[in-house]
Amino acid sequence: MSAMDIFESSHIRHVHFIGIGGSSMSGLAEMLIKFGYIVSGSDLKSSPEIQRLREMGAKVHEFHSEQNIDNPDLVVYTVAIKEDNPELVKARALGIPVIDRAELLGRIMRKYPYSMAVAGTHGKTTTSSMISMIMLESGKNPTINIGGRLDAIGGNTFVGGKEYFIAEACEYYESFLKFNPYMAVVLNIELDHVDYYRDINHIKESFLKFVSSVPENGYLVACMDNRNVASLLDKVSCNKVTYGINSDKAMWTAGDIVFDSKGCATYTLLYKGANQGVISLKVPGMHNVSNSLAAIAACSTLGCDIESIRKGLLNFYGTHRRFERKGVTDGIEVVDDYAHHPTEIAATLETAKKLNSARIWCVFQPHTYTRTKYLLNEFASAFENADTIIVTDIYAAREKDNGEIHSSRLAEMISQNGKKAIYMPDFQSIVEYLKANASSGDMIITMGAGDIYKVGEMFLKAKQVMAAS
Repeated sequence: MSAMDIFESSHIRHVHFIGIGGSSMSGLAEMLIKFGYIVSGSDLKSSPEIQRLREMGAKVHEFHSEQNIDNPDLVVYTVAIKEDNPELVKARALGIPVIDRAELLGRIMRKYPYSMAVAGTHGKTTTSSMISMIMLESGKNPTINIGGRLDAIGGNTFVGGKEYFIAEACEYYESFLKFNPYMAVVLNIELDHVDYYRDINHIKESFLKFVSSVPENGYLVACMDNRNVASLLDKVSCNKVTYGINSDKAMWTAGDIVFDSKGCATYTLLYKGANQGVISLKVPGMHNVSNSLAAIAACSTLGCDIESIRKGLLNFYGTHRRFERKGVTDGIEVVDDYAHHPTEIAATLETAKKLNSARIWCVFQPHTYTRTKYLLNEFASAFENADTIIVTDIYAAREKDNGEIHSSRLAEMISQNGKKAIYMPDFQSIVEYLKANASSGDMIITMGAGDIYKVGEMFLKAKQVMAAS
């Protein structure tokens, strides 16, 4: 695929990414390298993704500076990059074309006749990965760009054939309105990204615009269990395929659901009430039954047979940071999960509860001040299935602390709901506390979209050092 294919009449060979280390940005950068482009970029810290890009030939700076703009033909940035970023300012001053990440992804997707965008407040990475596994198993050879590391493709991107493209569609700043997919998969719609959206109606309006961009011969795959998603069906003219666990109106559904000792489900797959065989999952939780139904509905619509669907799901062991089992030491299991919205937290802890651990220690790092402030009551009631909750400082991400919300307030409100909650900002102090209090049979879950996973890794390493001494 040439530069002309992606950027139409533009003569682009060198693309520079500001914030190249992000999950989607690093995947897009890798994709362009494989397409034959010269790629450079910058970020504020190193990461495995950046190291991988360097090994592939990209020139990556670990700082932002106008000097990094070395005559690129195109500059790509994320919404997290501020307008006063020196590289963005320099590119615009020089008249270099500048586009955001979503626009680049949308331009690429439009060159694939069967592009698929997976949207929703939760579950995008897991469902996109399930779809990817099924499509690969069925020989469709898709090109893939997802928001997490999938071991089966060696990262978060895969360049396949020129027909099928699988991507996550993030609703933040209405980025997904730039995609125009052949198939839109909508998992759920809830209040989130409150630094941009006014309220739930604003989010619903945005999702309606997204699904309305699907062509009439395209498809909307919709979850009937979520009323906000179901409300979209009568408002669009494309083909509709529905799924759900609890809705009697869903086309694809699951019956006779049972869970094994690891919390993974086996169920009877039903299409319009007809038995389609048995599906077994290797990822835990009822929410993943729903995610798998979304993947099945999407892939079946694109011509994947049931046996490829069954095998693809059976070979899916999850993506990194989604109920990722990090290790066991002295009988204590350490799990890491990306959950950072109240619904995600509740679903993850419900899954953990089914595994019959003696006690569940949840180390939670709130993500962004606005989300913590506006969903404070929902967060406070999301930890019902944890025994002890340790709350760290809020991970700022793209925001600045204006003093309106603090993690200690969240810990207080969780305690008022009858749970033991402790505010503890220092990671090393958390590790020492867990070493002193957790015991064999317990589970420690580090939870959040920031760098909280380090606590679990530090705990496992500390335990190993103790055992060796």
